[in-house]
Formats: sequence, C-alpha cells, structure tokens
Amino acid sequence: MRKKIVAGNWKMNTSLNEGTGLAKDVASDAGKGLPEGVSLIIAPPFTHLMTIREILPAGIGLAAQNCAPENSGAFTGEVSAAMIASAGAEYVIIGHSERRSLFNETDEELNRKVSIALENKLKPIFCCGENLEEREKNIHKDVVKKHIVSGLNGITRDDFSDIIIAYEPVWAIGTGKTATPEQAQEMHLFIRDLLRELYDDSAADQAVILYGGSCKPSNAKEIFSKEDVDGGLIGGASLKAEDFLAIARSF
Repeated sequence: MRKKIVAGNWKMNTSLNEGTGLAKDVASDAGKGLPEGVSLIIAPPFTHLMTIREILPAGIGLAAQNCAPENSGAFTGEVSAAMIASAGAEYVIIGHSERRSLFNETDEELNRKVSIALENKLKPIFCCGENLEEREKNIHKDVVKKHIVSGLNGITRDDFSDIIIAYEPVWAIGTGKTATPEQAQEMHLFIRDLLRELYDDSAADQAVILYGGSCKPSNAKEIFSKEDVDGGLIGGASLKAEDFLAIARSF
C-alpha cells in the first residue's frame, strides 16, 4: 500500500506567532486521530522552521518551501538545503508553479535543487503541472513529461524512492476553477506510467503522487478516491487547521 500524505504549503503567510499557533492547532487536532496510513507534512516559511520543529510531534513532517541550487557561497538571501536540514526539516518543496512562473526557475536549476536536497538527506516534494494555455492547447502531458524528465535527470532508482511528486494544474490554483476528479486521475496515471518508463514497475507503483490544485474539504473526498491520487499539496486551506485536517480525514 502506498503512503497517503496531505502536505500544507503555507506560502508567504503567517507571522512567527501566528505560525506557531497554527502548528499547535494542527498537532492538537491531528492527535484526535487520522485515517489509517495518512500522514501530514507542513511547510511554513523559513523563519518558522526551528520553532515549529520543536512543536510538532514525531508523526508530522516538516518541509521548507524552497532551497537554493547551490550548497553555499555568496548568494545573499538564499537558503541552502544544508541550512534547512540543520533547522530540523525533513522535506523541501521544489519546482512549485509559483517558483517557475514568478521567479523563472528553469528545469535545469530545479534538477540541481533536487540533487542537492537529496545530498543533504532532504526528501523533495517535486512539483509539475501545466497552465491554462498549455491545457487548452492539449500539450499538458508534454509539459508535465518535460518537467519530470528534466527534474529527475540523473536521479537514481534508489534516490527516487525519497521523492514525492506533486501534480499542480496551475489553471486550477486560486482561479476558482478545479480540475475534475477524472482529470486529476488521468494526469496522476500518466505520471505513474511515465515513472514506470523512467525507473521500473516497483518504483512507479510505490511512488506517492499528490494533487495540488485547489483541494479543499468540499472536494477532497472525491479526488482522493481516485486510484492514483495519494493525497494533496494544500495551499490556502492549510492555513486553517480545521480545514487542513478535514482534508486529511477525507480518505
């Protein structure tokens, strides 16, 4: 059985005090029970990592939202994978659609980030997905294939076992539109079949693939019911502990 994961990406939200309170609320609510086999990860801002690590019980994972493509050096304002690991995080989000579109991160740069994260014993949550124009041109599968093939270039079968894939239909993030459960399943199956080509049946069958397109309590159950959807990368709904846990309990 594959792992079921619900990850909360807080993006650039919450002060340290607000984030600490939210983490406490998530930990307290999660303590009331989750469906069997379901795990949580939260990804607060960099400034919160060390404080929140002390709050979270062992069963809730901690992720950074990004890392630098270099190990160290004269890169003012950047945060390295080694720094993130030393702050107690276990995961790092790489290639989020906002990093690609707003900060012009390239496939090659993201591939370096994946490699550096793995070198520092962090588990990448690697994002891929198409925008509305690409979906309407019916090249969405080509776009996702390029993201994954480029992002995982040089990543061995053994190292891939530490990577989580997150599929983001960019056109369904913050737009009021939502991919149908059938569209989510179609793309998750496409990704799993692609992983089968890149690695092998076992790697593909065990790979955790999350859905990252405006998942919320009202639609999570139907999306998570699909065979190849293993959970969600949650944005806005992760900023309310009640909503975040409701999504996790939708399995």
